[in-house]
Amino acid sequence: MLLLASPDLLDPNFVDTVVLLLDVNDEGALGVVLNRPSALPVSEVLGAWGDVVEEPEVLFQGGPVSTDGALAVALASPGGEDALGFRAVADRLGLLDLDTPAELVAGTVERLRIFAGYAGWGAGQLEGEIDEGSWYVVPGRPDDVFRLDTRELWREVMRRQPGDLALHATRPADPELN
Repeated sequence: MLLLASPDLLDPNFVDTVVLLLDVNDEGALGVVLNRPSALPVSEVLGAWGDVVEEPEVLFQGGPVSTDGALAVALASPGGEDALGFRAVADRLGLLDLDTPAELVAGTVERLRIFAGYAGWGAGQLEGEIDEGSWYVVPGRPDDVFRLDTRELWREVMRRQPGDLALHATRPADPELN
């Protein structure tokens, strides 16, 4: 599932973001922001992983929590779901342990993106933000995670939603200027 920031969400960490939910349970929720690439090449921080990640080969700003750590989201190759260091989240999409030697990942992962930090919510916090209208919860696709150009990701995901929700894709950034 994806979280799309609604126009009511004014927190600068999340304005116009698309968040991939990775784990939701009674203790809270964890996800990564998909549309905030940094300028920092993965190879400068994580060496050999720079040769494995999807283009653009940069770290993405996964969220405001633990920005000195990294999470790797991967699309496993068919049959690679049981590979060393891979934990499935949905079908072949999952988390890859970056302590796994990069050379052991060859052939088990089709696509990989690395995020510095994550977005996290305590017990009941995300549900409260959804209830107050800060987030739209929509189904995601693996391609959403690995887009080369993420600038229009929010609008493109919104555009494919059913009913009135799709109308938000055409809203101007500042409705008062309309």
